[in-house]
Amino acid sequence: MSESEKKVLLSIQNLDVVFGRGKKAFKAVDNVSFDIYKGETLSLVGESGSGKTTIGRAIVRINPCSAGAIYYDGKKISGKLSAKEDREVIRKIQMIFQDPAASLNERATIEYIISEGLYNFHLYKDEKDRIAKIEKIVEDVGLLPEHLTRYPHEFSGGQRQRVGLARSIVMEPEFIVADEPISALDVSIRAQVLNLLKKFQVERGLTYLFIAHDLSIVRFISDRIVVIYKGKIMEIAESEELFAYPLHPYTKSLISAIPVPDPIIEKSKKLFIYDPQTMHDYSVEKPELVDLGNGHFVSGNSAEIEKYKKIRFGE
Repeated sequence: MSESEKKVLLSIQNLDVVFGRGKKAFKAVDNVSFDIYKGETLSLVGESGSGKTTIGRAIVRINPCSAGAIYYDGKKISGKLSAKEDREVIRKIQMIFQDPAASLNERATIEYIISEGLYNFHLYKDEKDRIAKIEKIVEDVGLLPEHLTRYPHEFSGGQRQRVGLARSIVMEPEFIVADEPISALDVSIRAQVLNLLKKFQVERGLTYLFIAHDLSIVRFISDRIVVIYKGKIMEIAESEELFAYPLHPYTKSLISAIPVPDPIIEKSKKLFIYDPQTMHDYSVEKPELVDLGNGHFVSGNSAEIEKYKKIRFGE
């Protein structure tokens, strides 16, 4: 699909998110802009504290935007919305949280947890229809109908995350923010949850913003990757493009940290450490996010951009 054929579903424009006020103010997200196309998986990658989750929470309106705007399907969804618009956004955009234990109500049965959205938005014809919807979604995520009467503490982490997934999918959303949905799970369970996400994407035409700190997982599920460091975007590219030509030193450091299955190679490999103080001189010219072509954006001043172009295109 060419760029012109792609439909922008979600657009983040010059987004700032600031916590605190005055001297204690901390800018968690700094002038971030990117688009997410309908039907794609865009991954947001960076180390802990880089602002990934803050952006995800700003999309679902948990964190207010300090500057800039977020548009969904051409309509502005950041800032004040009417009650009707707010409900519409909640229904269309769902979030899967990182910690499956903390995001589920321990006092509620699985049936109620999954039904809550259906109750709030009255997305069922009658009681029979509600139960049919719940039983179908529970089956789709790999749980059993008898699990519906149980409570979250009776389940493993992987099963809880399936409940979280069912709770989101039952709302029939168009867009899902998946905030590190597999980081708290065992390796074998991670693959199962990723396969479920992919399955739902194909069957229901879903669009994902997938938040992660581990590039190895992201490589195989993403159409495009956004690399973020301390609230600023460092690089944006298609998944294979980014791994073939990592240009920004921070991207290189993330890729060098991916574990190698062979213990001998893993032991002898050199980690690439990103040190912005020594690697950049922005005293004269500040960096900008520049499109090098091929959908590959990278942050740098004019001298760095020329260097990146030579690496990428051999000019």
